[in-house]
Amino acid sequence: MAAIAAASTSIAATALFTTLKAAPFSCSALPYLLPPRVSSTPFSTSFKFSESKRSSLLQAKASSSEETSVDTNEFLTELKEKWDAVEDKSTVLLYGGGAIVAIWLSSIVVGAINSVPLSWSWYLVGLGYTGWFVYRYLLFKLSRKELAEDVEELKKKIAGT
Repeated sequence: MAAIAAASTSIAATALFTTLKAAPFSCSALPYLLPPRVSSTPFSTSFKFSESKRSSLLQAKASSSEETSVDTNEFLTELKEKWDAVEDKSTVLLYGGGAIVAIWLSSIVVGAINSVPLSWSWYLVGLGYTGWFVYRYLLFKLSRKELAEDVEELKKKIAGT
């Protein structure tokens, strides 16, 4: 399906450029995207910078490399001290690796869901539900308190307290 879309896009682009090269001022079914060239110069000459303005736009400040190396060395020293203080290093590595794999898998799932084309009716359903939620739980003070109580009750259920 993606190959068909890419092929149709390239065919449309080829047709557009062929139309523009053959007759740039002719009327066609495709919209005219480029404005006609009036002058022979490629850029407008109404915006000129003087040398002082141009050089002031390109000024850069250099910083001392000693300051950044001190911060880097301090950071690495602190990181090494914290790593040495960890007793169960294999568990930390396992959790870290698991977190990286979980983020990678979740990005794949989100990408797959995002690639599913939705009809306009689903956007209306989402907009309607959002409007209902705002009206039901966020618009009035009493309903906001009710929502906060529901969230606290859910937290207690999850935590088991």
